[in-house]
Amino acid sequence: QFLFRPLVAWADKFRMENTSSGDAPESWLLDLIRRTRLIHRLLVPMGFLLATLARIPLRVQLPKSLPVVTTISKRSRIGDIIWAAFVIALTVFVVWHVVAYVRTGVTLDEVWHVFVLGLITLLRVLLLIAIASVIWVPLGVLIGLRPALAGKVQPLAQFLAAFPANLLFPVFVIVIVRFHLNPDIWLSPLIVLGTQWYILFNVIAGASAYPNDYKEAATNFRIRGWQWWKKAMLPGIFPYYITGAITASGGAWNASIVSEFVQWGDTKVVAHGLGSYIAQTTAAGDFPKIILGIAMMSLFVTLFNRVLWRPLYTYAESRLRLD
Repeated sequence: QFLFRPLVAWADKFRMENTSSGDAPESWLLDLIRRTRLIHRLLVPMGFLLATLARIPLRVQLPKSLPVVTTISKRSRIGDIIWAAFVIALTVFVVWHVVAYVRTGVTLDEVWHVFVLGLITLLRVLLLIAIASVIWVPLGVLIGLRPALAGKVQPLAQFLAAFPANLLFPVFVIVIVRFHLNPDIWLSPLIVLGTQWYILFNVIAGASAYPNDYKEAATNFRIRGWQWWKKAMLPGIFPYYITGAITASGGAWNASIVSEFVQWGDTKVVAHGLGSYIAQTTAAGDFPKIILGIAMMSLFVTLFNRVLWRPLYTYAESRLRLD
């Protein structure tokens, strides 16, 4: 209310469109600043100072001859090669010492066991991100295309996003124990409780930024139903969705450590997964297994980003940007 809503309302005037939306974002604080003479007079000196600084010319001496540019380019490439070699050497050194330390308390069977647990958590994260996407993408588009509705819903969503998800853990423990439910299934929602909001907020941002020209063109050509989603809206919000999904996925991996191993008093509920493995070995103080679990999770997250999220992000940046 005091920072982002005023910025959103103020930044709406920089939208590059031929037509303007009838429902522009509003902010009571921005309206107050604009209408209050005292605030306006207090901000005038700052505005004058910024305007003066903006008019100061910046003179940069550019190289005139091609050999100088070529030399700078060669030096830059040499520096990049040296830095890359240093990073690779440091990585190999660290990995070697980590492997040597882990081997003192971990067998190959344990490594394979942890790898299988990582696959279980990976499947859980994929499934939960998919379910959250099916729920929040349509709702995010519905909210983002209606600024008046967004102004009412977003404060509630922001409150729910800030609400500590671990306060709900005792409820899950009591319900699971009372009705003898499967922890592998019913502890899974805890992973995405705090991270699903990244998808919602980014989809709302994408729908809000969708050009009004395109919306009017879709209306004039009577593009409706699934064709509207497939040809107009989903490509328009896809870069925003990918950003939210990447963030939610990373948060879900971290949340699995506290969501797959839940304790309330003397009652413990444990699900199979890499997160519960890290939590249990941490509670036991088994440092080689802790390092193995963290290293395996880092490997899964890195490969997951490289194989899935990075190609999707590149595709969204190169093919589906609206600017």
